[in-house]
Formats: sequence, structure tokens, C-alpha cells
Amino acid sequence: MKKISKAKIISTYAAALYGAAEEKKAVAKVLEDIRQLVVILREDGSIVKYLANPVWNLDSKREALSEVARKLKLDKETLNCLDIVAANGRFGELLPILEEFQHIWYRKNGYVEVSVQSAQALSNAQEKSLTANLEKMLSKKVVVNLSLIHISEPTRHAQ
Repeated sequence: MKKISKAKIISTYAAALYGAAEEKKAVAKVLEDIRQLVVILREDGSIVKYLANPVWNLDSKREALSEVARKLKLDKETLNCLDIVAANGRFGELLPILEEFQHIWYRKNGYVEVSVQSAQALSNAQEKSLTANLEKMLSKKVVVNLSLIHISEPTRHAQ
């Protein structure tokens, strides 16, 4: 039996979700749901750990998913995807699947993703200025993925 790479699994699930959302003309709502979920999952990884735990049965996971979907007011297509991910035991890859969905949306809508590292947080004005300058330079719509880097101060040795 041929082993499928994790990257292939992630892209397959993301593409299937995107295709289902397109078919139901729900891409905008699913994208909104996914952005919300990505923020939540990045802040609290315990949700994914619970849902990826093989000790919990599928019905318990589906109940938990339904509760999350109800509280977050997720679209039916988003919940269907989460249910498929749960049924196939792929919750360990949930965050990358959701991020890949966003990448697909960006590509299909003419956006270029740019990763920017900064030693300190940028103000809203700085982010807007950076995005505007990048869009002008690249002649494309830009999504800026900001990340902070930690720069440690040099240690001083006692004399």
C-alpha cells in the first residue's frame, strides 16, 4: 500500500472543501468561518488535540463539532468538511487544511501572499502602508502574513 504524504492529504481536503463551497455558492461564508476557526485553533490547540484523540468515539466528536458550529454560527458546508475530517481521523491536520483553503482562495482571487517578519508589532497604519507599498511594487493584491521574531539582547559578561 502506497503511503500518501501529509501535504497531499492537506491539499486534497482543502480542495474538496473549496469545491463543495463553490458548488453550494458558499465560498465567502466558508472563508469567513475558516478565518474564525484558524484564529481560535492558533490560540488554543487543545480543541484539535481533543478531536484528534483516538480514545474519543466519532459520535462524541460529532457532538462536539455540532456544538462548536452552533456557537460560532458556522455554515453547513464548513460543518460538513469538519465532519468528514473527523470521520477520516484527520483532525491532526485540521489547521493546515484550513490554512490551505485560504491559500486556494487567495490564488483563485488573484492575491499574492507575502510573509513579513518584524522585530516589533506594526501599528495598523504601518500594516496598511506596508500592504499598499507591496501592492504597488508587485502590481497585485497582497495578503501580508506578519510574524514577530524575537531578537535576544547580547549577554553581558561580568568582569
